[in-house]
Amino acid sequence: MGAAARLAELGLELPQVALPVAAYVPAVRSGAYVHTSGQLPFVDGALLATGKVGADVAPDDATVYARTAALNALAAVAAVVAADGGPTGADALDRIARVIKVVGFVASDPAFTGQPAVVNGASLLLHDVLGDAGVHARSAVGVAVLPLDSPVEVEIVVELKA
Repeated sequence: MGAAARLAELGLELPQVALPVAAYVPAVRSGAYVHTSGQLPFVDGALLATGKVGADVAPDDATVYARTAALNALAAVAAVVAADGGPTGADALDRIARVIKVVGFVASDPAFTGQPAVVNGASLLLHDVLGDAGVHARSAVGVAVLPLDSPVEVEIVVELKA
């Protein structure tokens, strides 16, 4: 089953690429690899929530936001594939040979230590959409604050098929 069918099965659609909030691009290709910029949990141009996980934001909600940020990262990868003349939309995700690395940042209350569980939202989404190609190495990092006071930020590195 392809990524488009998996997304449909999950009741998800690949969103439009989130516009950068500063001087950078959403993703860059170098050889067979695509590196995304950090993606926030934007839906239709708006953040789903703001604040610190463990204080203003419940950990279970933050897990959902990490999932949304990972979906936005996949949209950025798909846009790069399409710009290089490959398939468009969710079909572009079938060009992913493997997700290599995920880095998840969690804006955390000082007492909160559940960053790995929050970033699981991103990891599980990648596996659900890409199957075995979505299995990856990962870091989950607690930070004091993220851009726009977002509770989470996710970046990914993927290898594309030849």
